[in-house]
Amino acid sequence: MTAVGALAGWRIGLLLGIIVIAIAAVIVITVVSLALRIAKQARTAVGGVDVVRAQTETLDGGVGRINDSGVRILHSARALRKVAVGK
Repeated sequence: MTAVGALAGWRIGLLLGIIVIAIAAVIVITVVSLALRIAKQARTAVGGVDVVRAQTETLDGGVGRINDSGVRILHSARALRKVAVGK
């Protein structure tokens, strides 16, 4: 009777070990598949950033001119307001 009980305990332990390993394998497979998906999305995003950079490089010189124009317009508007108000 003791040998049968020991044999049953050994089988239960082996079954539990297999279940734990199977669960760990499923978790690892899930993590790796998600990592691969994130890597693919990151490559796509890098490509998009390169396109945006290429499209906006021409704006670098224009931003300074736009700022200068804005300052001149502001000064002109203030001068017009002084003339209109009388101060």
